Amino acid sequence: MEALLSQFSLLARQALEDKSFDPTRIEELMELFESEAYQSWAAMEAEGQKEVQEAEISMREAEDYLNSLMDTAMDDFERFSKELDRSSKAELSGLTRAADAVKKSGDLLGNSMTVASKKYMDAALLAATASMKTAWNGFSNTSSKVHPS
Repeated sequence: MEALLSQFSLLARQALEDKSFDPTRIEELMELFESEAYQSWAAMEAEGQKEVQEAEISMREAEDYLNSLMDTAMDDFERFSKELDRSSKAELSGLTRAADAVKKSGDLLGNSMTVASKKYMDAALLAATASMKTAWNGFSNTSSKVHPS
């Protein structure tokens, strides 16, 4: 392109200095300029297309890599979720067994308290009855005696 510009400058000087200058020489040079511009545009277009194709390839590779990472992450998540479910079920089962054992122990303790309470009540009634009998016998024995006063 620079060579064409310098040739154009040369022809322009010749046109100014030479009265018999043929203007078709400038037209030929203009056609060369046009041809050079089209070739440059075509080269830029081809380079742009090449860059677009390279960018598309890079995008596909990045997308494939991202999909691979997502698949791996989902597999890890599923594995973790299943393991967490298993451990949660095992822990729940253990807690359920412990709760059942505590309930049985509480039931036994409640039954023992009921039996102990009934025995205490029975003993208290027997003690009260014995006291009443003793008091009644003592009252009956004292009423037959005459006070010396």
